[in-house]
Amino acid sequence: MAVYTEIADEEVADFVAEYDIGRVIACKGIAEGIENTNYLLVAESGTYILTLYEKRVRAEDLPFFLGLMEHLAGRGIPCPTPVHGRDGRALRTVAGRSAAIVTFLTGMWPRRPTVAHCAALGEATAHMHLAGADFPMTRANDLSVVGWRPLFEASVRRPNAVAQELAAELDAELTVLEADWPTDLPAGVIHADLFPDNVFFEGERLSGIIDYYFACSDFLAYDLAVCLNAWCFERDGSFNITKARRMVNAYRSVRELAADELDLLPLLARGAAMRFLLTRLYDWLNTPKDALVTPKNPMEYVQKMRFHRGVRDIRGYGLG
Repeated sequence: MAVYTEIADEEVADFVAEYDIGRVIACKGIAEGIENTNYLLVAESGTYILTLYEKRVRAEDLPFFLGLMEHLAGRGIPCPTPVHGRDGRALRTVAGRSAAIVTFLTGMWPRRPTVAHCAALGEATAHMHLAGADFPMTRANDLSVVGWRPLFEASVRRPNAVAQELAAELDAELTVLEADWPTDLPAGVIHADLFPDNVFFEGERLSGIIDYYFACSDFLAYDLAVCLNAWCFERDGSFNITKARRMVNAYRSVRELAADELDLLPLLARGAAMRFLLTRLYDWLNTPKDALVTPKNPMEYVQKMRFHRGVRDIRGYGLG
C-alpha cells in the first residue's frame, strides 16, 4: 500500500481540530498513488482527503500546487479544493510531514477508457488551460527536455542496467528531441500527469481531475501529448486513432490549437513518451525491492515512443 507515513489516531484528531470540519469519524490509508501518502478522512461535516507530502515533493512547490487547485476550483474546474484551517492556512504539518486537507471528489477512474471518456478529457483539459490562464504563480517543468538526459545518464551508467541497443536508441532520440524541441508555442499552466487514474468519471461524465503535484508552466499542447500517450493506446500496444481524433477535436471545440501546435503534436508526443519512459526506467532501477510501490515497466513507453517517431504529421492521429 502506498502509505509511506503512518499517523496515530491521536495525531489525526489533533490535526483535524485545527479545522472547522467536525470530529474525525474514520481515517483510512489509500493504496493508490506513488508520490505522497493519502488518507481517506471522514469527518462530521463530510469526506476529505488528507495528504502528507513525501520527500519527492519539494516543500517550496506546495504553495503553487495548492494555490492552483484553489484557483481552478474557483473557476469551475472539478478538482480538489484545499481546506483552510481556522487560522486561514491550508498547509500545515503532521507526523513530521507537510500536509493538507482537500475536498473529496466522487467518481471512479476508467480502467478501460472509451472514446467518450477521451472526448470528455479533451474538453476538460482545454477548459482547465483556459481557467489557468490568469493564475499568477509559475513553476518550471523539471521533467521537460532539459531534464531528460540527466535521467538517461543516471540509468545507463549502471553496469548492464540497459541493453546497449536500447541505450543507443534512447541517446539518438534524445539528440533529436533536444535539437528540435520548440521554444515559442502557447504556454501556461498544465497538469502534466493526466493519466486515467487521475481523472474521475460518473458513467461517461467527467467528475474530477486530481493529483496536481506535477503541474507546472509549459506548452499547453504538451499536456495533450501526455494524454495521447496515456489514453489512446490499447492494452495490446495498438494506437486507437478514433480516441485520438475525438480527444483532440473535443479539446479544439473549447480552445483552438494554433497551426504550429498541431504540426508539432507528433514531436511533443515523442517527448512525452520519452519523459515517462525515463522516469519509469529510473524508478525501475532505483526502487528498493521491499518498497511499498511496484515501479511501472518502462518498456511500454519505448513502444509508444517508436510509434510517435513514425508519425509524419497529424494525419497519423486521425486529424486533417
